[in-house]
Amino acid sequence: MLTRRRLFLLPALLVAVLGLSACPSQTNIGKITADPDRYMDKEVGIVGRVTDSYGVPFVGGAYELDDGTGRIWVITERGTPSRGARVGVKGRIYSGPTIKGRNIGMALREEDRRVK
Repeated sequence: MLTRRRLFLLPALLVAVLGLSACPSQTNIGKITADPDRYMDKEVGIVGRVTDSYGVPFVGGAYELDDGTGRIWVITERGTPSRGARVGVKGRIYSGPTIKGRNIGMALREEDRRVK
């Protein structure tokens, strides 16, 4: 009986550990903009409100997300959420050039989204 329990617990524990390691770390936009190199090409999760959005049918678009600590543009291949929507998004951070200490063109490329 003890060996059956062990045989069940080991795969269950392995699945739980792998599942948790696959989740992106949730952070805030202020931390990302303060240290963009730390988050560059890493998967992150952000929750905030849409302040602006531009969409092109059948192509995708971009929307700006504000979480209270800052704002960041999110690039999507899907339709864009409407202004004021509360959104949880995960994706990878990409950056443009840095001019006079300010990063120009930093954005999050959306991989998944949940509208709340």
